[in-house]
Amino acid sequence: MTEANGFLARPDGARLAWRATPGVGPAVVWLGGFRSDMAGTKAQALADWALAAGRSYVRFDYFGHGESEGAFEAGTITRWREDALAVIDELTEGPVVLVGSSMGGWIACLAAMARAERVKAMVLIAPAPDFTEKLMAPEMSDEAKAEMARTGVWMRPSDYGDPYPITRELLEDGARWSILDAPVNVTAPVRILQGGADPDVPWRHALELAQSLKGEDVVFTLVKDGDHRLSRPQDIARLIAALEEVL
Repeated sequence: MTEANGFLARPDGARLAWRATPGVGPAVVWLGGFRSDMAGTKAQALADWALAAGRSYVRFDYFGHGESEGAFEAGTITRWREDALAVIDELTEGPVVLVGSSMGGWIACLAAMARAERVKAMVLIAPAPDFTEKLMAPEMSDEAKAEMARTGVWMRPSDYGDPYPITRELLEDGARWSILDAPVNVTAPVRILQGGADPDVPWRHALELAQSLKGEDVVFTLVKDGDHRLSRPQDIARLIAALEEVL
């Protein structure tokens, strides 16, 4: 058994790159983080797991990410949510389990609310709901705000490489999809893995999501020395264990 791959056409003509492992369901759908792609350590580890376990698994790149078409700076939460729903609707059948990392945790919640009848469970790694409004906007300096006011774009410094563009549209659109200002209408089982030493998503932010979820079957695991990526072998083992538990 091998992983299939292809492109999913979107209404505007842009194509999303995907890879899929055939197997027994529920289908596991990987939802990556902001500026990450489906070739990352965790997404690849789950592909290896799916092949070994005979499990159905789909991973993909959002618009403007990885192998998919489109300009990253043209992306918004609205667009990436629609990408996730298109993958669920067109590349899977029956119940699905969503695995969301960082921004993918936010997208997973939005998808679960839109497809409650399909989403059987979620496993979230360092979930970052409302990050545009709650985490990103507050860190903008006066100079950054002036830059955005002048050009519509702020080049945000990164610990992982070169500065990258944050657009006014991304921040304004993200605010429209805020979920932490009310109970999050997800009742499916949820497992959350969060690093205590995460410099990008504070553990209290992820815990706020856990406490906001309407469902009762929610388990929050704090990995005290864990970073944002949670990609060490022991972290991958925890991820797979959590996934197998909800499957």
